[in-house]
Amino acid sequence: MADEFSFDVVSKVDMQVIEDCVNVAMKEIANRFDFRGANAGIAFDKKEGKLTLTAQDEYKIDAVFDILMTRLAKRGAPLKNMDRAKVETALGQTARQVVTIKQGIPSDKAKEMVAAIKQVKLKVQASIKGDQLRVTGKSKDDLQQAMALLRGKDYGLDLQFDNFR
Repeated sequence: MADEFSFDVVSKVDMQVIEDCVNVAMKEIANRFDFRGANAGIAFDKKEGKLTLTAQDEYKIDAVFDILMTRLAKRGAPLKNMDRAKVETALGQTARQVVTIKQGIPSDKAKEMVAAIKQVKLKVQASIKGDQLRVTGKSKDDLQQAMALLRGKDYGLDLQFDNFR
């Protein structure tokens, strides 16, 4: 039996799921009566992890965003990892909004998680490994308590636990 157990805390978004949801949302936008002639659309940059929503005005941008979020929720994509920027208005009665998809755990959030685990004084060690957090300990029960602690607090990200050893 192993003398130490561990798991990783990550925050990942499957870009293929996002792309599928964007395609379905675009079909819905094309078929909806309230978007006729509105030039509404969603552009997805897979490499940079950015969605660009375009429409006539801010109201239509919000409607496009709601359609997209509904599709993402149905597929189980993490909605907390979507970071909306301010709506930009341009000439020609168009508006644009960039939505950034957050991948990984930022260092400030990871430090906050490590501090929360240390504050509870569980017999586990938490260390930051790039954009993820590794939690190790001798007892599986302590690791499960650490998982429950991290699930219980809101860090503004959707957390997944993997790489159980």
